Amino acid sequence: MPITSTGMASGVPIETIVSQLVALERAPLAGLQTQATKIQSKISLFGTLTSMMNSLGELGTKLADPNAFKAVKGSSSLAAAVGVTAATGTAPTAMSVEVSQLARAQSTATLAVPKDTAMGAGSLKITLGDWSSGSFVAGDKAAVDIEIAEGEDTLTAIAAKINAADAGVTATVLRDATGERLLMRSKETGEAMGFEMQVTDSDGVANTGLSRLAVQGGVASGVQITHGANALATINGIAIESASNTYKDGLPGITLQFSQTTTAPVEISITNDKEAMTKTIQSFVDAYNALNDMLSSTTGYNSETKVAGSLQGDSTAVGLQNALRGMMRSFTPGGEFTTLADIGIDIKSGGKMTVDSTKLGKALDNPQAVQNLFNADHVDPTAQGFGEKLKTFAEGFAGASGTLTSRSESLREAAKRNTKEQEKVNERAVRAESRYLKQYNAMDAMVGQLNSLNAFVTQQIAQWNKSTG
Repeated sequence: MPITSTGMASGVPIETIVSQLVALERAPLAGLQTQATKIQSKISLFGTLTSMMNSLGELGTKLADPNAFKAVKGSSSLAAAVGVTAATGTAPTAMSVEVSQLARAQSTATLAVPKDTAMGAGSLKITLGDWSSGSFVAGDKAAVDIEIAEGEDTLTAIAAKINAADAGVTATVLRDATGERLLMRSKETGEAMGFEMQVTDSDGVANTGLSRLAVQGGVASGVQITHGANALATINGIAIESASNTYKDGLPGITLQFSQTTTAPVEISITNDKEAMTKTIQSFVDAYNALNDMLSSTTGYNSETKVAGSLQGDSTAVGLQNALRGMMRSFTPGGEFTTLADIGIDIKSGGKMTVDSTKLGKALDNPQAVQNLFNADHVDPTAQGFGEKLKTFAEGFAGASGTLTSRSESLREAAKRNTKEQEKVNERAVRAESRYLKQYNAMDAMVGQLNSLNAFVTQQIAQWNKSTG
């Protein structure tokens, strides 16, 4: 309610007095607002801790994956000629590869015709099949028919129709000083992935009109044919043949990519990818250290700045910090490595985690033993693999009913109560302002009446004195 009286009758500064009284009514707001700021800060901090704990749990899941320590990599002594990739879990091995022929797709080129010549009416029938026997043998896929209109379809239009028909070939037009030619190519490589194009020409005359495009050996029409071919290579001296330059069916988990023929053996090796496995472990260490640093800064006391962390003394945060450090020192029986320290991961003073790269590298020479440390299966939860324990630990703190989640919810409830308390203080201040104004304005009015009465009495006395004088 706005203050409207200034104490004109009484001379009392009502506006100032009421304002000060209302300020006293609102005095509890300062404490409540400070408390609200602290609550919101804690909500934010616990939200961050929950997110970091979830990230750590996800890394636990990754570490517990049976393939986490089965990463391998392939190397080639001449990658420009023979590339190699290996699937996770492939056993380390080595081999020598020589490539005598690359796989290629069938390609054709017609004789040149004047540019933008209409090729005549008729139809094309494209059939996929095999030329390896010296004559064409149709494959299992049905032939594709394409209609060509009289006086309308140039080589460019015909190429577009072939491409749109999805007949297993691609077509384009090559233009030069002699005119233009229709070029066609199989979509797939290999001698069994060729094609034939039969032509039904409306003019019925060989080598004229549409019949100039026939791909049936190239004898009648003059179409040049380069037949498809398989890749030919040897692996450790054993001859192999592949319709594609990507060879993978004969080597489980290993894919070879042939790019050039070779003049000498290319050495291929598949080895454990210790670098990839080290990155997985380092990601876990980094995530743990980030969470540990967060807990240390928020629960500790900075002696230099003499400022306590926002969560100093908070039982949930301190409990998490202690439990986290303790869990990192847990024991997993039954394997060559039973603790993180065994593979070079140590907890230093202040909870900081460090990695001894030399020790870890040596441990990763036996990736199966490292894997057992992280995903060993035991009935006793405390004896589970470290990755499994980390998943369970994260769920216990950051899951739907976890400790951090419950603490965040209780803080949000506290924030709601704080908001209601502030509303109550403001409501009391508004009511008090109205009450004070009413009381002081009533006093001011009464003083005004008394002043008027005093003035009247004084006037009457003065007149009486004059009349008796």
